[in-house]
Amino acid sequence: MAIVEVTIVPLGTESTSLSKYVAACHKVLKDSGLKHQLTPMSSIIEGDMNEILETIKKMHEVPFNEGAMRVSTQIKIDDRRDKKGSMDQKLESVNSKL
Repeated sequence: MAIVEVTIVPLGTESTSLSKYVAACHKVLKDSGLKHQLTPMSSIIEGDMNEILETIKKMHEVPFNEGAMRVSTQIKIDDRRDKKGSMDQKLESVNSKL
């Protein structure tokens, strides 16, 4: 199972406000059924790598459909295969050491 952080930034928009783009991208993520977490700077997604990448591809198109002329998407992947992990497990592991 992979944990992926994605940040999608539309460029060439009329306003510096990006919340309408974030909300539209998040709707695609929500509709995907993948476990996810919205943060102030990005979205974290957990699940099958292929499903995540297909969803990110759809999310990347959203700003173009909303009028952006350019889109920059950053993806960070944590794909651990030696043992099963999750977003919750990673947080619990750190919290148990605090």
